[in-house]
Amino acid sequence: MTRLLHIAASPKGADSESRAIAETLVEAYLDAHEDGTADTFDLWKEPLPAFDAAAVAAQKAVLAGKPLEGAAHAAWQAVRRTFERFDSYDRYVFSVPMWNSGIPYVLKHFIDVVSQSGMLFRLDRTSGYTGLLQGKKAVAIYTSGVYAPGMPEGFGSDFQSATFNDWLRWAGITEIADISVRALRFAADPDTLRREAHARARELGKTF
Repeated sequence: MTRLLHIAASPKGADSESRAIAETLVEAYLDAHEDGTADTFDLWKEPLPAFDAAAVAAQKAVLAGKPLEGAAHAAWQAVRRTFERFDSYDRYVFSVPMWNSGIPYVLKHFIDVVSQSGMLFRLDRTSGYTGLLQGKKAVAIYTSGVYAPGMPEGFGSDFQSATFNDWLRWAGITEIADISVRALRFAADPDTLRREAHARARELGKTF
């Protein structure tokens, strides 16, 4: 049995282009995998733990091998619960709209919470980082209203897929696919772009 988690980073719900494509992929995945299961982690509806002073203190104590107490202990338990939920899945689908050339802040918040030494990665003084999410697969769905590759610089830059794909690889996920739907505000035929994206989502879902 494989377990899939859709992590939704758009606040637009049913009006989200990226979320609609992700849901097409999830539906195809469930149709093709009788023993598969799928859940959604909506980053806008399920509060993430704050990575605040207590969490930073807990992180430093853990790295130093010191016991956790009080607020630091509670903060680290919340961080660990979030990571363990994420880590319990085999497949990930991320719906990621472009915000200001990058990713929505809730997704960056999620990344900062789960990216912990001994959980998501291991650090060696000689070899550097080793991602620990090995053997998992991910699909990232990228949408943008204005930016598209090859457009003039005034239409934005891609710190969205470049940053997020790098994080996935850093975390140890090597099987990564993406679906990109770009410059929907300016496309001559946006409906064709949508149909092509949903068709690719269905194909990926069958083999995911």
